[in-house]
Amino acid sequence: MLRFLSRMLLGEARLQRLKDSQLLARVHPRVSIALARAAATSALRQIDPERPSTWEFSGFSQNGEDGIIDYLCTRLVRADRYFIEIGSANGLENNTSWLAIGRRYSGLMIDGDPGKVAECEQTFGRLNWALQFATLMITRDNVSEVEKLALLRNPDVFSLDIDGFDYFVAEALLQIGFRPKIFIVEYNSAFGPQRSVTVPYKQPFNRHREHPSGYYFGVSVTALRRLFDRHGYRFVTVDANGVNAFFVDPAEFDQAFIDRIRGVAYRENIVQRRESGGDWMIQFGQIQHLPLIEVGGP
Repeated sequence: MLRFLSRMLLGEARLQRLKDSQLLARVHPRVSIALARAAATSALRQIDPERPSTWEFSGFSQNGEDGIIDYLCTRLVRADRYFIEIGSANGLENNTSWLAIGRRYSGLMIDGDPGKVAECEQTFGRLNWALQFATLMITRDNVSEVEKLALLRNPDVFSLDIDGFDYFVAEALLQIGFRPKIFIVEYNSAFGPQRSVTVPYKQPFNRHREHPSGYYFGVSVTALRRLFDRHGYRFVTVDANGVNAFFVDPAEFDQAFIDRIRGVAYRENIVQRRESGGDWMIQFGQIQHLPLIEVGGP
């Protein structure tokens, strides 16, 4: 009788929203904070299809990646509603949790830290049963393990962020036939806007052990652009805080939409700028004595 009266007073939809919010609060308070942040920041947007900076909002992502990814997904000709992320950590600050919770996508979340993977599964597995979680330290030599785990080799979204030899992993994934519709890779803005370089392949790699500044890692945005150009991708933009570069398979979008995009080619990482007290040249000056590999064009 009490349940009947509750439903009469609240209505089925409102009661379900209440239950959902209570579950979110029980699972992890930061999940509900992230969703509230997404709602607030997305509401401020005035989207211009030609300017990716207007697509940005942040819920789970550290910067505006959630908004760029979300908008690009709405522009896909055919969406499979599936993602893969390498470097998902505990899921509370990454690039695909918005898709998993806000959009209810299926997906594969991979990280090399078993503790973070367990925390991610405990938090997000209860909210979306279509998610898969895996502990795997990805290298260029074991990307076939990702292929075994993945439901699709052309997911809507593939996000890569491992703070090390990202270039070589991205290259290996493309070489074995992965063809994500949207591919996001972290770049290192300390290498500047024009230098086409990556750190040498080294396993294991820890950016803070390689150099105390933490600026010696990853790949420049120009090197990423050259890699993805060779595989027929189109560069879209970097995010406003200078962390991630976005690429798309043009065959998966309306051609007129892709041709009109006016993205930003380079931005400095705002955290590295604060830490160093200077621009990318100051940061590069600290690591310029360390070895780098030049990445050529097509």
